Amino acid sequence: MPVKIRLQRHGKKGKPYFWIIAADGRSKRSGRYLEKIGHYSPTTNPAQIELDIDSAVKWLQNGAQPTDTVRAILSYKGALLKNHLAGGVRKGALTEEQAEAKFNEWLETKKGSIDHKKATLSEAQEKLKAEKLVAEKAVSDKRAADAAAAAAPVAEEVEEVEAVAETETEEAPAAKSGIEEAAAEAKEDNKKA
Repeated sequence: MPVKIRLQRHGKKGKPYFWIIAADGRSKRSGRYLEKIGHYSPTTNPAQIELDIDSAVKWLQNGAQPTDTVRAILSYKGALLKNHLAGGVRKGALTEEQAEAKFNEWLETKKGSIDHKKATLSEAQEKLKAEKLVAEKAVSDKRAADAAAAAAPVAEEVEEVEAVAETETEEAPAAKSGIEEAAAEAKEDNKKA
């Protein structure tokens, strides 16, 4: 029974996350498994990986073969290094304390590189956000200037219309009195007739 360390897909369409499992090589992708070793979520940057390193090393020492993707994940998390150091301890090249010290040193450098990547990504996101804000402000200012420029001729036309309206209102009472005079004459004509 060849044992594989592989990924088992879960999650919605377009939003995958995976379990890292040890399973019989003949079982289906989402079928039975022997042990869940961890999980992997590739949708975030950097990807979220939770892995039980000791369990992964135990399966590797028992002859389980990881798939290519899982091999990359195990390497990234240090399980392959720990397996290699355990082989050195078995052969007598290292002591358990030396192997543990080397592994912890490697973990610290790896953690530093991951923190650096996260900081770089957050700085890039903040810079992009600031650039978008400046561009949006420029577009908003341009739009406001265009609106003001378009409103200036309209304001002049409104002033002209108001001036014409004022002159018409001054002339209107005279015209009204003429209308009233004509109406009065018409009444007199009706009375005479």
